[in-house]
Amino acid sequence: MSCKVRLMEDGSLDEEPLTLKEIAYQKLCNNLDIISGYTESGQRTLNAGIVLTNEICDAFLENYQRFHRPLDDRVINLFSDIRRTSLKIVNLRYSTLTSQGLETLMRHKLFALSMWYCDKITVQSHHLLAHYGDSLRSLELGISSHLLQNAEPNEKEPVDFQLTCPHLRRLVLNGVVMHHRLQFAHLQDLSHLDLTSCVLANFSLEALGMLPNLHTLILFNVWPIANQLHAICCLRRLTTLDISISSSGNGHGVYDLPDQTLVMLMDNLRHLTHLDISGTNLAGNGVATKESTSMNTKTEQHFGPTDIPGLASRTQRPLQFLGLYHTAHWACKRHDIPALEVAGDANEQQILTAARYYHDRPVLLTRVLNDLYHLFRFENCKDIHTALDVVLCAMDRHLKFKHMQISGSATLFYIVKGRDRSKFGTLLRNHIIRTLLNGMEMHLTDDTMLRNGYLTLTQFHMPVDVLFEYERLIKILLHGVSKTEQEGFVQRIAIYLLNTLACQVDGRQKLFLGELGVVSTMLTLIKDRLTRSVFDDVMEVAWSTMWNVTDETAINCKRFLDGRGMEYFLKCLNTFPDRDELLRNMMGLLGNVAEVKWLRPKLMTQEFIEVFARLLDSVSDGIEVSYNAAGVLAHIASDGPDAWTIKTPTRQHVLERMVAAIQRWNIKSERNINYRSFEPILSLVRCYETPECQHWAVWALANLTQVYPDKYCQLVEQENGIQILTELIEHESPYCEIKRIARLVIEQCDMGIERMVEG
Repeated sequence: MSCKVRLMEDGSLDEEPLTLKEIAYQKLCNNLDIISGYTESGQRTLNAGIVLTNEICDAFLENYQRFHRPLDDRVINLFSDIRRTSLKIVNLRYSTLTSQGLETLMRHKLFALSMWYCDKITVQSHHLLAHYGDSLRSLELGISSHLLQNAEPNEKEPVDFQLTCPHLRRLVLNGVVMHHRLQFAHLQDLSHLDLTSCVLANFSLEALGMLPNLHTLILFNVWPIANQLHAICCLRRLTTLDISISSSGNGHGVYDLPDQTLVMLMDNLRHLTHLDISGTNLAGNGVATKESTSMNTKTEQHFGPTDIPGLASRTQRPLQFLGLYHTAHWACKRHDIPALEVAGDANEQQILTAARYYHDRPVLLTRVLNDLYHLFRFENCKDIHTALDVVLCAMDRHLKFKHMQISGSATLFYIVKGRDRSKFGTLLRNHIIRTLLNGMEMHLTDDTMLRNGYLTLTQFHMPVDVLFEYERLIKILLHGVSKTEQEGFVQRIAIYLLNTLACQVDGRQKLFLGELGVVSTMLTLIKDRLTRSVFDDVMEVAWSTMWNVTDETAINCKRFLDGRGMEYFLKCLNTFPDRDELLRNMMGLLGNVAEVKWLRPKLMTQEFIEVFARLLDSVSDGIEVSYNAAGVLAHIASDGPDAWTIKTPTRQHVLERMVAAIQRWNIKSERNINYRSFEPILSLVRCYETPECQHWAVWALANLTQVYPDKYCQLVEQENGIQILTELIEHESPYCEIKRIARLVIEQCDMGIERMVEG
């Protein structure tokens, strides 16, 4: 497992940037039409005249999966012409290729083939090894790659196969039932054999004694193994032996004479440098028995002290690696362990070592990530960059293992919220966010996974850090808002994040929010709470989200009106009349709707106008509700007398009440509002036919530039506001109070420019 997260020279944590070649492959993977077209059956096919070398083909497949593209038969068909393409090393993970696609690949006479989580490959395809396996040097059939096993989890019947790959040097099988007729004698080049979780049944490891070059034997989760130990002892060239298991339940991993058994292995396998006995009792109880001492005396003398009796012979020649994770009697916590590197759970170093070595053992790795989680939560982890790397690697490699994704995301939360967060570079932040979204997307129905992911995302800067995955994140948040438990924690944090994103993005992204159904989802939440007469923070934030998503986005305003939004507005007003924040959010939203000229006729009803006029006198939330009610009425009135199609209240009466409200407001009032553009307000400044509308507009500009000069004086300048206000002052129609306030705005902006120059 290669380390991607690095401690940079400036002290930051980041990943190496993509090389120019990797960028080229990324562009190619995203734009396959550059080199290919489609057949009538929808398969990709290389364009005429294009020839791809082996280096390009191998790297293309690797990068296509790296950049999270679905690798299926259609794409693999690019390599159907072996005269114009050449593949040697193929690593497949989470591919949906079928037997047809696999045959396309194997016709290239592959040197190495690795398959993990390739669910579409069935045992009916195992004949491909007989036809095309002659060239293979490495074959790896990981989890859910059913080339040599039945797909049903409880199916333990062996598949009658032979490994007709005479030149294999490395063989990895996972969960295969080994039948007694299976021959290994012809695999004379085999040096690395991994039989993780395989069922030996009637198969004897004595068959491995005829392999002269075998130096690595992995028997993780193979049990019982006690009756095979003598056969293992005959493999005297072994340098790596793994007889660990993931759990010692049901008596698995428990040997009758653990110390003597380990001594026997050490006496016969003198070239061992790597030994894993995790999950077993082979490390003994830490006290040398008379029998084990006697056996050690017969072999070698003058050993130093060790707390693992069976390894007394290795005290002067320690192992390079020793796996002691979850061994009996807490062997990894002993002091004198004859190994340079130990996988265990006694401390940070052992946990990180275990995570590195067990990167393709998802069940065991999940426990390791749990240990890492507790380390971050209750203690302190010093090697942050290695911890980040093993967590990201584990989650990326084993996306379908829900409990690993849950453990990993919980650990990421504590890493990201720690003091080292400020050191994370952009590439690393992107990797963390992408990994979280992958896990949440895969396990969308699990509330714990969503909760962990949402909480971790709150630690990033919104929306800047997530813009590169904005659309995917919105879909995941909408699921959390609409499909999880009503008033539950997951729903609340999802709607909080959704509102945060809606508040701080541009018009294109607001359009996307509307297209995905944000407005209709919020209205559904509000309807539910009105039906139950429940007011909570979800309802409040739902209105706030719609306020944000309708800002300068007319189509979203229409979606609000078409979704019975005004009906829900009136019901909320009557059901929860004393909720200041709710009223502010609702009126802010209606202010956005009123800015859209072609939607304003839908607001022109007696009921709505009477409500807006009544709210002019509201003191709820300072001046916010009164201010927004005046803004709605000012925009409606700006369409002229002919557009005022109701008899009562009269247009003039409403305008008089609006001016009376404006005159009560304090020009220095602090605001709970955020303008990105003054265009709607400046359009009212030009409304000379209705000076009352101008009055509201200039007051709004004066208030904002007085209270927040650094932000809004510059915005007035940028949008030609000074010239528009100057024209108003020189015009004969506006009354004196309007012109006085307009001069305040110009003077404040002039002072703001002076401050900027001085600065």
